Amino acid sequence: MNIINLIKIALKALSNNKMRGFLTMLGIIIGVGSVITMLAIGQGSKISIQSQISEMGSNLIMIQPGGDMRGGVRQSAADMETLKLTDYESIANETRYLTAVSPVVNSSGQVIFGANNKPSTIYGVNQDYLEIRRYSMDDGEMFTEQDIQSAAKVCIVGKTVVDELFPDGENPIGQIIRFQKIPFQIIGTLKSKGYNSMGMDQDDLILAPYTTIQKRVLAITHLHSINASVFKEEFTHAAIDEIADILRLNHRLLPGAPDDFTIRSMQELSAMMTTTSDLMTVLLAVVAGISLLVGGIGIMNIMYVSVTERTREIGLRMSIGARGIDILAQFLIEAILISITGGAIGVLAGMGSAMAVNAIVNYPISIQAWTVMLSFAVCTVTGIFFGWYPAKKAAQLDPIEAIRYE
Repeated sequence: MNIINLIKIALKALSNNKMRGFLTMLGIIIGVGSVITMLAIGQGSKISIQSQISEMGSNLIMIQPGGDMRGGVRQSAADMETLKLTDYESIANETRYLTAVSPVVNSSGQVIFGANNKPSTIYGVNQDYLEIRRYSMDDGEMFTEQDIQSAAKVCIVGKTVVDELFPDGENPIGQIIRFQKIPFQIIGTLKSKGYNSMGMDQDDLILAPYTTIQKRVLAITHLHSINASVFKEEFTHAAIDEIADILRLNHRLLPGAPDDFTIRSMQELSAMMTTTSDLMTVLLAVVAGISLLVGGIGIMNIMYVSVTERTREIGLRMSIGARGIDILAQFLIEAILISITGGAIGVLAGMGSAMAVNAIVNYPISIQAWTVMLSFAVCTVTGIFFGWYPAKKAAQLDPIEAIRYE
């Protein structure tokens, strides 16, 4: 008996029990659909996180003071004053892997314009900060090197600050705002970046020359941090090692002495969040894959029922020359047809569900070809695996006993 005839027989057997066949497929449909939907949500989350980290500056390196022991008491890194302007200048002048370096000092407080006010943070930086943190000007201009040298009371404001202080749509350029009673003239506004992956509003900030914040706001000479950008992401580790050597030399740290600074990169954050996202995706896929297992058990159950119902038919076929391999192929093809048809419907259902999630709750999704092929391959293997044993049992029936079966 050739394969074409076996397929026709299998299709006829399924068409004679349409409702039973559909209910058997339902487990496969739900399983495949769930796997594709969960993987699409997981991959969408991963891509969204990577995109938002890239917007924050995927090549970003952050240098901050490290904790230290003083009088037997470990100090907080925020209380340390180990980073100086000389460190910033050394890093800017001596490194080979950095395209931009900016000192950073910051202060939080109330910013006021007329009758409007809001809590915000003012950052003292230089012109490279925009490149490092991927900000761009919306209107006006960035402060100049002359403004830094003279500690000018000028600033650039983010969109959130503009919306809160100028709710009537007034042009903020040229206006005077006050931060901790100190007047700052707005000379530019930043394009909106929205919230980052950690839920922080990237538009709620004020940028000013770092010398202005050091002298007029905080009255300090040290730096809170130094931000830098690597010209290629693959050189991040080399840049970190180079920065560490420069700072250890500047701070006169003896060999074996612990660093009095910490260096972090967005690459580390990206790797950590990507690993977490991948783990969640795998867990979601495993949970959804349980449905495939249940669907496979359903196929095995129905194939057992089918073998029992058609025992006499099997005996008649074998008595007129059908071999055991033909009977096995016949029932195995039925199981495979159920799983493939269910898989195809499940793929469409999964893609539709993922798109519905994106449309209804605006959650990022990414349907990738490998997830569809993997789900379809798994459901096919499921059909073969769970259909094999009932088919083998049918092939091993004794023809005479089968014909006598009531």
